[in-house]
Amino acid sequence: MHDFSRRKFLKVAGISGAAAATGIGCAPTNGVRPLEKAHVVVVGGGSGGATTAKYLKKFGPDVNVTLIEPNATYHTCYGSNWVLGGMVDMDFIAQTYDSLRENWGINVVQDKVVGVDADARRVRLEGGDNVSYDKLVMSPGIDFRYDAVPGITEADAERIPHAWKAGEQTRILRSQLEAMPNGGVFVMVAPPNPFRCPPGPYERVSLIAHYFKQEKPRSKIIILDTKDGFSKQGLFEEGWAQHYGDMIEWRPASDGGLAEEVDVNEMTVVTEAGFERVKADVLNFIPAQRAGRIAHDAGLTNNNGWVPVHQSSFKSEMDDNIYVLGDASIAGAMPKSGHSANTQGKIVATAIIQELSGRDPVTPSSVNTCYSLVTPDHAVSVAAVYRYKDGAMTGVEGAGGVSPMGASERFRAQEARYTRAWYAGITNDIWG
Repeated sequence: MHDFSRRKFLKVAGISGAAAATGIGCAPTNGVRPLEKAHVVVVGGGSGGATTAKYLKKFGPDVNVTLIEPNATYHTCYGSNWVLGGMVDMDFIAQTYDSLRENWGINVVQDKVVGVDADARRVRLEGGDNVSYDKLVMSPGIDFRYDAVPGITEADAERIPHAWKAGEQTRILRSQLEAMPNGGVFVMVAPPNPFRCPPGPYERVSLIAHYFKQEKPRSKIIILDTKDGFSKQGLFEEGWAQHYGDMIEWRPASDGGLAEEVDVNEMTVVTEAGFERVKADVLNFIPAQRAGRIAHDAGLTNNNGWVPVHQSSFKSEMDDNIYVLGDASIAGAMPKSGHSANTQGKIVATAIIQELSGRDPVTPSSVNTCYSLVTPDHAVSVAAVYRYKDGAMTGVEGAGGVSPMGASERFRAQEARYTRAWYAGITNDIWG
């Protein structure tokens, strides 16, 4: 995309906080008269939940909104690879809830939801309180399926981190990379589809390779993949060849990449092809994924571990008063990404305000864009537009696009600047 079209896309995508991201500009922003004393409880203060809480107040200032999140500081997964690559520190990806509380009048409760009583319309908190709701929004993120590969359990995550929930896991993995000897081997086991942030594992190895090139140039990276292809593959492989030579080796599932077992004590992965044992100095095992645990406990998931929703509103198929969005939901063609969760939050906020106000529902459109850094000055991207059609969010043919192959250094550097601008814009839109 050339400069004008990219700027235009970002404007439409609502990076500056415009409601246009949902494609529903008719959402009420003034003169809203929702049901008196209506109380909406939002569970989870990540990209989806925090966006929903903020836009509920933006579209319906009179609505009572409670956001329940166990952490006082939220670390974004997008941007966490920058920490692993040594570009930024943890403070850079840290978000707080001060603005939502002070500027938007949202009641932010620092606690964990441990139960949902859908019949009584209330949630139970770990601290012992019960909170009643008229509408419940759940953005529980992901949980991990350690049972998919023998030999490793959740208890091993401090020794063999996934770092797929940013925060302490990010710190652990970064410290292991710093301690790894020059000439060591970093092994990543990439997860099967579907999972949070499809290009994320490949940006991760890119930026770890950048760190190794500067500090540990004799080191090696091996990606053991459960898949035979990945998001933006040609663009990543082009960038790896250009910047890192043969430092990064990607092994697809069909050619020795499928992990059959993990030996935690030996830091070794046994692969399917000839039972090869791949030895690591630092092992980053990213497990198969499913919806966050509270969604399962509330009975909202299907047999595959994800939450089926009416994709026009993200209302649960199991309960008319519960909405589920973000990584946990089944959202048609939309990927599990921070940008998707952000735009879905605006769809949910609009749907709830429309219903509480006695107005007809609207047909949503949405967008997603995903930037990935190959180096601090070389980025690639994918963008798409989605429209609700025939019961699902479907991609709009001809809209969006992917960075071109063979682009100039200047073009890639421009995309790297867009990447940083996107991060600043979307985090301000969500938590600002």
